[in-house]
Amino acid sequence: MMSSVVELWQAARVRLREILNEDTFTRWIAGIVPVRREESKVVLGVSCGMFSDWLTLNYLELIERTLREVSGEAGLSVAFESGHEAPAAAEPAEAVAGTPEGSAPPAPDEAPARPRRSRKHTSPVAAPETPVETLTFNRRFSFNTFVVGENNRFAHAACVATAAAPGAAYNPLFIHSPTGLGKTHLLQATAQELLRTRPRARIAYRSSEEFSNEFIEAIRSGTMSAFRARYRSVDLLLIDDVHFFAAKERLQEEFFHTFNALYHGHKQIVLTSDRPPHEIGGVEKRLVSRFEWGLTTDIAPPDLETRVAILRRKQDDHAIKLGDDILFLIAGRIRSNIRRLEGALISLVSYASVTGTTLDVAKAEEHLGPLLDEEPASLVTVEHIQRTVAEFYDIRVSDMLGNRRPQNIAMPRQVAMFLCRELTSYSSPAIGEHFHRNHATVLHAQQVIKDRLAGDPEFQREISVLRRKIRA
Repeated sequence: MMSSVVELWQAARVRLREILNEDTFTRWIAGIVPVRREESKVVLGVSCGMFSDWLTLNYLELIERTLREVSGEAGLSVAFESGHEAPAAAEPAEAVAGTPEGSAPPAPDEAPARPRRSRKHTSPVAAPETPVETLTFNRRFSFNTFVVGENNRFAHAACVATAAAPGAAYNPLFIHSPTGLGKTHLLQATAQELLRTRPRARIAYRSSEEFSNEFIEAIRSGTMSAFRARYRSVDLLLIDDVHFFAAKERLQEEFFHTFNALYHGHKQIVLTSDRPPHEIGGVEKRLVSRFEWGLTTDIAPPDLETRVAILRRKQDDHAIKLGDDILFLIAGRIRSNIRRLEGALISLVSYASVTGTTLDVAKAEEHLGPLLDEEPASLVTVEHIQRTVAEFYDIRVSDMLGNRRPQNIAMPRQVAMFLCRELTSYSSPAIGEHFHRNHATVLHAQQVIKDRLAGDPEFQREISVLRRKIRA
């Protein structure tokens, strides 16, 4: 057992600094002070109750696990105690709004990233046309790179209109959707477009967590006046994931007054959430009402064609190009999250680049296995595939299931088996039963079709058409 709580916490800090990124460590861990040891409980001091609540909700498990590892005591627990002054080194950098510089964008696998902030000690109450902080946006998150489909057309149009005339038509603009469907892309695109036409515009772009962090820090350091001046003097305020405000009464009170100041000053507000305003629990009715003052729009999961278009656009960033059959495999199996869709593509491209492998559908599926398995295979039935293939080749399903073996029946039967294995979760024996065949016949059919696809471009196009028809 370590000799003191100070020694124990110092060892845990070193380990936590290795685990967390620097910004997270500085904001949340560096300000914690060791207070005392109560048998199997370690009491750690923080500046205020809100800080304690946030740490308990988000980092308690990690901190307890780390303390147990460095102490060797499996039953160790942690309690936070407010009212303890944080070390000066824990001060986070000030954050205000401003104009973009021409620095390099984040690496592709960091998307969708928050803009990085650089310190400037210009007064936060400077004249509105004077930028006070540089924001470096992800340059890939522009309107030009946003793939528009039926699922997001209205949200895209609303953001374009907002960037063209901030504070006019849609104020506030509230966009909601499940995670990973492009809300952050649209937020950054809106900000970048406004900065393109009005380079001196004052813009604040924050996640709700970042806004909350700064609010807590302003309370702790006694700088609430500067915090208010900073956020109530911008031309455009964008807050990502406002559902995070739920159950935070003081934060909601502050944002309520910030919202009013900007709205009545004809400044633009754009908000996002994972649900519409009236479904966000734990948020005051008066704030929900203000969220609904302007335009509320959603982004739905993209359809198959839009998902393939997103993959094709993403592929432009890479030298290695994957075939349409592989893109359709990814798009057919990952339907609910664009980040996971792009992550699958990056994984395949990286694998092909490192190994020098030429990928086909089977190899791609094998490599992506766990990722594809996180979402159920498309709800396509064997019967639907049989009907679609029979219609395409102008034969009857009964012919496909019978014992006749002329080429005009045997080949469509093999195609149908191949597509059943690719587009459903059925095993080869199960597919064989649906065709009145054994699993060896299904395996043979798969190999025959794969071999033909490898050397017949016209047949590749034929199979691609069938995939689209089946998934339509």
